[in-house]
Amino acid sequence: MTDDERTGSDPDSFPRWLDEHWDADLTLGEWWDRLGAAGWSTPTWPREWSGRGLGRPAAVQVVDELRRRGLPGGATGVGVDMAGPTILALGDDEQRARYLADIARGRTAWCQLFSEPGAGSDLAALQTRAVRDGEQWRVSGQKVWSTLAHHADFGMLLARTDPGVPKHRGITWFVLDMHQPGVDVRPLRQMNGKAEFNEVFLDDVVAWDRDVVGEINGGWATTLTTLGLERAASTRIAGVGEPGATAGWRERRAGDFAHLPSAGEPPARRSRGSRLIPLAADRRCLDDPGVRQDLARAYTANQITRYHALRQKAEAAAGKSPGPSPRKILAYGDATFTADAGLRMLGPHATLVDSEDTAAGDITELFLFAPSIAIAGGTNEILRNLLAEKTLGLPREPDPERDAPFDATQAGRDRAES
Repeated sequence: MTDDERTGSDPDSFPRWLDEHWDADLTLGEWWDRLGAAGWSTPTWPREWSGRGLGRPAAVQVVDELRRRGLPGGATGVGVDMAGPTILALGDDEQRARYLADIARGRTAWCQLFSEPGAGSDLAALQTRAVRDGEQWRVSGQKVWSTLAHHADFGMLLARTDPGVPKHRGITWFVLDMHQPGVDVRPLRQMNGKAEFNEVFLDDVVAWDRDVVGEINGGWATTLTTLGLERAASTRIAGVGEPGATAGWRERRAGDFAHLPSAGEPPARRSRGSRLIPLAADRRCLDDPGVRQDLARAYTANQITRYHALRQKAEAAAGKSPGPSPRKILAYGDATFTADAGLRMLGPHATLVDSEDTAAGDITELFLFAPSIAIAGGTNEILRNLLAEKTLGLPREPDPERDAPFDATQAGRDRAES
């Protein structure tokens, strides 16, 4: 990163930087490289690790400026949202140097190798084993619901490295090379017709000591950091497209993703419910009392979410830990209500969507996608348990196998029999 790219008052220098560096004829990959090299793709990250060291309010100004101009931001995905921040928080400098710059530039794609067929709600019951072999580990097992694993260069892998201790204490968090022999990725078709999720089979694949993030057998603490990032989506600033070479976004023209911004509320704070107003106007039903009630409910839900975020920011500024966030539960409510209200406005047209009716297509897509929000990043029921225990101080849900050695639990016995 050059010195003149670092000069100026952040984020006030960003508009001038855009004036000097935006070029619609760049490929998206070239534009991501420029944003990442200057620290604007991940502005909340430290300056020495591909960021600009901005606080969240200043970073929101960055995304507002991008969207005000209708320009694409950096690449999105698991790398920016979870892997990078986890490595920043708990990795070492060698790992940060090896991975963070490519994540910020959208050069590598990442996936999450956490959940298993028998370890979803109880993630600590995972059965994938890693056996030490010198400075490396031999890993075998099965993962499921791994988003975009078919495009991933690296995976955030949870594997059991000590089955003789209680299930939460014998887990290690690895970076796994997804292109090596023995990694078999099989897409899962969803009800919206897409195949974003995958099941992943690992057959004697290699993970290295140098790619352990956190401590060997201490991966549960690293896992909690990653899950907290996933539930809050707290690091995503702005972006478009999938990173990495396999997905094909890097070769596309950056100017094709520029667009005129919508009027109204500042774009960084626009909610899913904001889709309903233009839809109601297009369908000429703004005077319908039921529609107006739906719009009022969507606005109210958005304000509740916004005030909750402000409360959390105030607690963080005061040095308090905000604890588990209900933002995912609120997002699920926002999405499902928006989809239901939109379908009511569309009526029979919701079942006859063609490629030219983008408003109807967006609502129908949201309706089919919304149920996954209640599952992704841990189910809403798990999150409610965390809120009850950590925020309200209620007793922990009973788990008779919590302190037993993993091999003595039902999951351990199942693994031994398989």
